[in-house]
Amino acid sequence: MTLRLPDQRLDHWRDRLPDLLSRWSQPIVDLDCGDWKLNCNDLADLCSAVTEAGHQLGRITGRIPETVVSASALGLDASRSNTPSNRELQPNPVRTAPSDLLFHHGTLRSGDHLQSERTILLYGDVNPGARISSTADVLVWGRLRGVAHAGCEGSTTAKIVALQLRPLQLRIADAVARGPEDLPQAGLAEQAELKDGVIAIEPAVIQSFQKR
Repeated sequence: MTLRLPDQRLDHWRDRLPDLLSRWSQPIVDLDCGDWKLNCNDLADLCSAVTEAGHQLGRITGRIPETVVSASALGLDASRSNTPSNRELQPNPVRTAPSDLLFHHGTLRSGDHLQSERTILLYGDVNPGARISSTADVLVWGRLRGVAHAGCEGSTTAKIVALQLRPLQLRIADAVARGPEDLPQAGLAEQAELKDGVIAIEPAVIQSFQKR
């Protein structure tokens, strides 16, 4: 059984969730977020509400990439729903949602090169020998083990974010670095950005996607 958040055209999930949880009889709550775009703060509040109601949060599904990204960054069991969304106008693997974001579902293998003038959100892995590059940000919700280049036309505010940031090479604008060798903390997304002209790697801050 799955608890589904209400249609956002009818009710706000914060208003309906207490009632939905009060009528939920199972100890585990598998949650379908539907078309709700939830950030890390939203999901933290949701987790607290589930716990306070005496339940345990299980798997989270949703049709909006940002929701799955935020849930994964918090270490939650999350995946995209296969149910079509009103925002998904094309059935192919590469979609735009929103217009300044290129979403790609699938792993890049050795020899592949995914590039765009928009921020790239890749839901999969970047294997050794593969490349991913963008004039804006590069977001990999999986393992980044190939080569990533953000701000490839000179943007020094671009970032590279991944659940496992262990690339052969990182590039932001004209700066170049290798990825760290030690394994990341489980459930902790990492980001690389320029600080004083040097690429620094630290825990990721997940925010709404904005144009740069």
